[in-house]
Amino acid sequence: MADSTPPIPLSLLLTSAFSLMLLAGLMLKFWLDSRQIRHVAQHRSEVPAIFSHTITLAAHQKAADYTVAKANFGLLELALGASVLVGWTLLGGLSSLNQALLGWLGAGMTQQLALLAAFVLISGLIDLPVTLYRTFVIEERFGFNKMTLKLWLLDVLKSTLIGALIGLPIAALMLWMMGAAGSWWWLWAWGVWMGLNLLLLLIYPTFIAPLFNKFAPLEDLALKARVTALMQRCGFAAKGLFVMDGSKRSAHANAYFTGLGAAKRVVFYDTLLTKLSAGEVEAVLAHELGHFKHKHVLKRIVSMFALSLVGFALLGWLATQAWFYIGLGVQPNLGAPNDALALLLFMLVVPVFSFLITPFFAQLSRKHEFEADAYAMAHTSGPDLASALLKLYEDNASTLTPDPVYVKFYYSHPPASERLARMAA
Repeated sequence: MADSTPPIPLSLLLTSAFSLMLLAGLMLKFWLDSRQIRHVAQHRSEVPAIFSHTITLAAHQKAADYTVAKANFGLLELALGASVLVGWTLLGGLSSLNQALLGWLGAGMTQQLALLAAFVLISGLIDLPVTLYRTFVIEERFGFNKMTLKLWLLDVLKSTLIGALIGLPIAALMLWMMGAAGSWWWLWAWGVWMGLNLLLLLIYPTFIAPLFNKFAPLEDLALKARVTALMQRCGFAAKGLFVMDGSKRSAHANAYFTGLGAAKRVVFYDTLLTKLSAGEVEAVLAHELGHFKHKHVLKRIVSMFALSLVGFALLGWLATQAWFYIGLGVQPNLGAPNDALALLLFMLVVPVFSFLITPFFAQLSRKHEFEADAYAMAHTSGPDLASALLKLYEDNASTLTPDPVYVKFYYSHPPASERLARMAA
C-alpha cells in the first residue's frame, strides 16, 4: 500500500530548523559565558605565578571584575538579541512593518528602501539602551570611558548620517540589480559589493575616520626615526605615521594599520604612546607588520570574498523560494518585489546557522597572532614585546585567567599566558 502521508512543507521544516538552531546556539552561548564567569571568579584571589612579579593583585582583580561584569551583561544581551530576532521573524514583526509600508507607499523602490531604513532605525533604537549602559555604566565603573553624553550623541548622529549617505545608494543599487539583472543578479551584485568594500578601505582613513577623531603626524622625532628604521628593515611603506586622540573616548590603548596600498597609514592611540616605552611601541608595531608580511590581511580579504560569494549565491536562490519567507514568519508580497525582505531575512538568519563555525575562525586568528609575535621577536626585542603585551593586558583589564573552553570558542587573540610561553619557547 502506498504511503498517503503528505510531505512536510519546506516552510515548516525551515521554521523547525531555525527554532532549534536558535535555541541550541542560545544555550551554548549561555553555557560558555557561564563557564567564563565562574572560571574568572574562581581565580580572582591570586595572580597566576607566571605574572606574580609583573602584575599586582589589584590589577588582576580589576581585570577579573571587568571581565565578569561584561560577561554578566552579555547574558542579558543574548536574551534581548534572541527575543528581538524572534520578534522580527516568527512573531511577524518584519512582515507587519513591510505590510504597513506597502499600504503607505505602495509597491516599488521607495517602499523597499523605506523598509531597509526603518529596520535599521528600529534596530538601532532597540540597541541604544544597551550601548548606553555598556559605555556609561560598565566602562565608566572601571575607569575606561572618557566620553561625554554630548560626544556620544554626536557620534550617533554622525554615524547615522554617514550610514545613510553611503548605505542608501548601495542598497538602492543592490535592489535594482536584484530586480533587473536576471537570475544571475547575485554574481553581479557580489562583484559590485566587493568593489565597494575595497573602495571604502581606500577612502576610510582619509575621509571618514577624521570625522570622528583627530589624526596628527607623529611628532616624537626619536620614536619616528626608530619606527621608520623598523619599517625600512621590514620592507614596508606607509603614507604616514599618525597619532589618534583615542583618549577623548576611552582609556583603552591600541595601534593599527588602516587602508590599502599607497593609502596605508600607521595609527597610534595617544594612550598607547603614554603607556609604552619607545622599544615597546616598536615591538607592537613590528607585530602589526608581521600580519602584513604573513599576508594575514590579504588572506582575510580573500576569505571574505569567498564567503560573500557563497552568501550571495545562496541569497539568489532563497529569494525565489516562497517557503523561505513563510518559514520565517513573513508573508511574501504577491504583486510587489520581495528583494528587501529577502535581504533582511537573510541577514537575520545567517548568524543563527553560521554560529558554530566561530571556533574555526577564532583558532585561525590565534594562529595568525602567534605568527605575528614570532615576526616581531625576529625584528625587535623579545623582552620589549613581552612587557608591552603585559602592559596592554593590564591597562585594558584583560583577564589573565580565562576559561580554556571559552578561549577556544571565542578568543581571536591567545591568552597572555600562552603568548608569553610561546615567546619563551
